[in-house]
Amino acid sequence: HCRDFNMTCEREETFLWLINDCFRNKITSLMQVVPVLDHISFIQREEKEIIINKARTESNVRAADLLLHSIIKNPRPVGWFREFVNALELGGCKHAAIYADPSQMPTPSLEAENDYCVSLIHLLAPNLVNKIKPRDVALFCCELDILTMEDKENILAETDNHGNINGARLLLRRIVQKPPGWFSDFLKALQRAQHGDLVMELTGGPSDGTEDEHVADESTKPGVLKDAYELADDKDQKEETNNISLETEETLNSSMDSSNRSMEESLANLSVNSDFDLYSDDVEREKESLENNGSSLEPGENSKSDSGAEGATGGCQETNIVLRDYQMEVARPALEGKNIIICLPTGSGKTRVAVYITKQHLDSRRAKNKPGKAVVLVNKVPLVEQHYRTEFGKHLKNQYRVERVSGDSQLKISFPDVIRNNDIIICTAQILENSFSRAKNGEDEGVQMSDISLIVIDECHHTQKGGVYNNIMTRYLKQKLKNDEYRKENKELIPIPQILGLTASPGVGGAKTPQKAEEHILKICANLDAYKIMTVQKNAEELGEKVKEPYKKIAIAEERKEDPFGDVIKRLMQDIHEHGNLTPNSDPGTQNYEQWVVQKEQQAAKEENQRVRVCAEHLRKYNEALNQNNTIRMSDAFNFLKTFYDEEMRKKVRPDEENEEMIADISETDRFLLKLFEDNRKTLKDLANNPAYENKNLSQLKTTILQEFTRQEESRGIIFTKTRLSAIALNQWIQEHTKFEQVGVKSSHLIGAGNQSIVKPMTSAEQREVLEKFRTGDINLLVATTVAEEGLDIKQCNIVIRYGLVTNEIAMVQARGRARADDSTYALVASEGSGVIEREGVNVFREKMMNKAIQNVQKLDKKEYEKKIKGFQIQSIMEKKIRTKKKLQKVLQENPSKVRFSCRNCSLLVCSGEHIEVIEGMHHVNVTKDFKELFLVRENKALQDRMLDYEVNGEIACKKCAQTWGTMMLHRGIECPCLGIRNFVVSYNDKQKKTYSKWSELKIKFPSFDYADHVFLDADDSDDDD
Repeated sequence: HCRDFNMTCEREETFLWLINDCFRNKITSLMQVVPVLDHISFIQREEKEIIINKARTESNVRAADLLLHSIIKNPRPVGWFREFVNALELGGCKHAAIYADPSQMPTPSLEAENDYCVSLIHLLAPNLVNKIKPRDVALFCCELDILTMEDKENILAETDNHGNINGARLLLRRIVQKPPGWFSDFLKALQRAQHGDLVMELTGGPSDGTEDEHVADESTKPGVLKDAYELADDKDQKEETNNISLETEETLNSSMDSSNRSMEESLANLSVNSDFDLYSDDVEREKESLENNGSSLEPGENSKSDSGAEGATGGCQETNIVLRDYQMEVARPALEGKNIIICLPTGSGKTRVAVYITKQHLDSRRAKNKPGKAVVLVNKVPLVEQHYRTEFGKHLKNQYRVERVSGDSQLKISFPDVIRNNDIIICTAQILENSFSRAKNGEDEGVQMSDISLIVIDECHHTQKGGVYNNIMTRYLKQKLKNDEYRKENKELIPIPQILGLTASPGVGGAKTPQKAEEHILKICANLDAYKIMTVQKNAEELGEKVKEPYKKIAIAEERKEDPFGDVIKRLMQDIHEHGNLTPNSDPGTQNYEQWVVQKEQQAAKEENQRVRVCAEHLRKYNEALNQNNTIRMSDAFNFLKTFYDEEMRKKVRPDEENEEMIADISETDRFLLKLFEDNRKTLKDLANNPAYENKNLSQLKTTILQEFTRQEESRGIIFTKTRLSAIALNQWIQEHTKFEQVGVKSSHLIGAGNQSIVKPMTSAEQREVLEKFRTGDINLLVATTVAEEGLDIKQCNIVIRYGLVTNEIAMVQARGRARADDSTYALVASEGSGVIEREGVNVFREKMMNKAIQNVQKLDKKEYEKKIKGFQIQSIMEKKIRTKKKLQKVLQENPSKVRFSCRNCSLLVCSGEHIEVIEGMHHVNVTKDFKELFLVRENKALQDRMLDYEVNGEIACKKCAQTWGTMMLHRGIECPCLGIRNFVVSYNDKQKKTYSKWSELKIKFPSFDYADHVFLDADDSDDDD
C-alpha cells in the first residue's frame, strides 16, 4: 500500500507539472470558475470566496489563474487531481478537463481544426452578434448538448438584462470553450433557429433552408469539425447526400479554399486590439469594452496555442489513413491486387490495414472507371456494427456508401438491393452465402460472385471444411477453375473478387508434427486462394513496440483438504447408481463421467427404460453441480440443483392453481429422486454457506485480481471462463465481495447470444452495451466466456486471466492478445492436478510450431507452393461435392408416415411423421386434434425470459409423465404446438430407434405448414364459441 501511495503521489506531481508548465493558459481560458468550485472540496471556503470575487470584479480568466495558483502553491491531499478533473467535467468545462488530463488529449490535427473553428467564429463575430437570436440559438444548443443548462440560463439572463448583442457575445464565448466537435452541432442550432444565412457565412456554402438534412452532412466537409470520439460512437449516423449535388460540393470546397486563404491572412493581422476575446467571460468587463470600444483581451493572456499547431486548414480527418511501416509491409501485395492472408497479432491494427486496402482498391477502380464493390465478412453479429462504427464507416463513409447487414439489422430492403446500392457492405457471412444460394436455386435474383470486386474475410482461420466461409470460397474456387477452362477456349472470363483474409492466429488444426502443421497452413492458403500469407519480418521491431508481450504468470490452487459439500453430492450420486443398477466407468465430476451418463440416457430412451433414463438425467445435473463446486461457489452449485428440483416439483407434484389437470403420473423413480434431494436439501444448504470449505481456486483468483488492481491506478481486465453459468456466478461473487469494491473493481459478465444453453443468452444490444461501458471505464473487469476471445473490439487491458480454461493455441493467442496495455499480465489460474497447466504448455508448443510452419510455407518455391495450393483446392471442391451428395442421399424419400415419435421419458406413442409440418423452414409443428389430447400447456418463465423470436404462450408437456415436449407458439393468430426433437425417441418402421439433438439430423423432408388450410379449420372450430 505504501508503494501504491508513492506511485499515486508521483503521478499527481507529474500532472501538476503538466497543468502549470504546459497547459495553464489553455485551462484558464476554457474554465468557468464558479461552477467548477462547487465541486472542489480541498480548497478552503475563504479562498473560494476570494476566487469568486476576482471573477466578479476582474475577469474569469484571472480568477481561473488564481484557482490554479491556489492548487499549485498550497498543500494538496492525495486524490486531488482526479477530483479536480471531475470538477471540471461536472462544471461543464469538459474541454478544460481534456487538457488537465493529457491522456484524453485530442490529436494535433483535431486540436488544430478546433483552433481554426474558434478563429473563424472570432473573425466573423462582429457580424454574428448583430444577427444571432441568442434566446433561440441557446435553447437549440442546449438540446444538442453543446451548452449546459447553466450556460443556457446565464445567456437568457444576459439577453434579458442587457440585450441581444450581449447575449450573443456570451453565447459565442461559451460555445468556443466546448470540446472539439461543437462546430457541426452549432451549425445545426443556427439552422433550426432560422439562421441559414449565418450557416452559409460560416461554411462558405449555400443553405437550402431545410432544418437538419444539409447541416447533418456538414461534418463531412472541409473546415467542419467532428469529434473523433463522436464519430466512433455515433452508430446511428447515416450518410446524407440527397440534398447536396456534386456541383454544390465543388462550390463548397472552392468556397472553403478561399475562406482558408482569407482566414490565414486575417489571422496574421489579429492583435490584442481585436474587438473582444471569445475566451474572456466577464459580462461587466464586456459592457465596459463595448462602451469604450476597447479591448477585453489582456496582454499576455491566450496569446499562444498550447498545441503548437499553426496554419490549420479544413478537411475531413477520417479519410486520411496512414499505416505504420509494419502494416504497410503486410499490405503491399494486396495493394497490387493479389489475394493474401494478413497474420498480425491482436491489437496491431489488422482491421485498419483492411480499411486502407479497401479504400485503395475502390479508389483504383474508380480512377479506371471500373465498378468496385467490397464486402466485409464477419462470423459474429456484434462485429458487423463494430467494424462499421469504428473502422469502415468511420473512415470511408465520407467517400463511399457504407452499409451493414446482420440478423439484428432492421433494413427493409433486400440484401441484393443493399449490394446494388452501396460500395462497402459489412455483413455476417451466412447472409452472403444465403443470397448466393437463392441466386443459384432461382428463388430470387440473389447476389452473384461477379457483383463483388473485393471480399475481406475477418478471422479467416475459420475458412475450413463445413464452415460458411469455406462454402463461399468453394463457390469462388469453382468459378476460378471455370475461368481457367474459359481461358483455354478463348471465352470471356467471369470476374471474380480479390480476397483479403485477416487472422491473428491460423493455428495448426490439431497437428502433432511440423509436416501436418505446414499442411494445415497450406490448406487455409488454398481455401482463400492466397498468393501469400503475410507476417511482419522487416519491421518486427516496430511491431514489438506497438504490441508488447504481457508478463505471464501461473497461479496454482492447492487441492481442497476437505470437501464435505462435494462428498454429499457424490453419496447422492452413488444412491442413484444403486437405484438404477448403474456402474459408471469413471469418477463423478469428470468429463468422462459426463460422456458416460449422456450415452446411458440416450440408450435407455431407445430401450424405453424409464428408470435408467430418468436416473441418468438427474446424474447429469449432479455432475454439473460437482463441476461448479470446483469452479465457483458452493452456493452457486446448490442453487443450480435447487432450481432444477424446484422446477421438477412444480411440473410433477404441485398442481397449477387454475388447472388441476397439471398433476402428472409420478413414477417410483421420480418419487425416489425428488425425496433424495429433499432429504438432503438442508445439509447441502448449510455446507454451501460455510466459507471454510470453499474451493481454493476462488481464493487464488481473488488474490490475482486484487494484486493487479492495486498494482496500477487504473486497471482494466478480462477473466475468461468456460461456461455461461460460471461467468454469471463469478460476476455475482465479485460484485458481492467488498474487497473488490475497495480497490475499484466494477465488473460485468459477457456471454454469447446463441440459444443453445439453459442460461438466458445476451442479446447483441446487451453485448454492445457492456462493451461500451467497458470502453468508457464504467466497467473495468469483464467476466466472459470465449465470446470475448476473438474479434470483438475490446479496449486495451492490463490483466487477462484464464480461469481454469484452456482450449487450443488459437484461443490462447487471442486471449493473450487482449492484454496489450503497457505493463500487462496474462495469468492462468487453475487447480493442482487439473491438467490445465499441461494443456497450456501444449498450446505454447503448438504456437511455436505454427510460427515455424508459416515461415516454411513462406520460403517455399513459387511453383511448388502454387502446385500444392491447386492440389488442395481441387481436393476441397471434391470433398464438398461428396458431402453434398451424401447429404442428399441421407434425405429419406419414404413417406414421413413411416416415422414415429414417442415420449422420451414414458415412451408414449405421440404421433406419426405425417402429422408434422414445418413453419418457415425451422419450426416443426403438429396441429392435429388427436395430438392436442396428449399434452398439457404450462407456463415456462425461462422460455419467456429468453425472448425468442416468435410469440410463446407456454410450454407443452406430456400429460402422462410431465416430460417437456416443446412450446406453444402463436403463428399468425394460430396456436401451433412446436416440437423439440430432443424430447422424443424416433423410430423407423417401428424398428430402428434413435434420439436426435436437432431436426436437421433427421434426414426426412416434412411438408410446409399450410396456413390457409389451418386458418379455415380454426375458424370452423371457433363457430361454436360465438
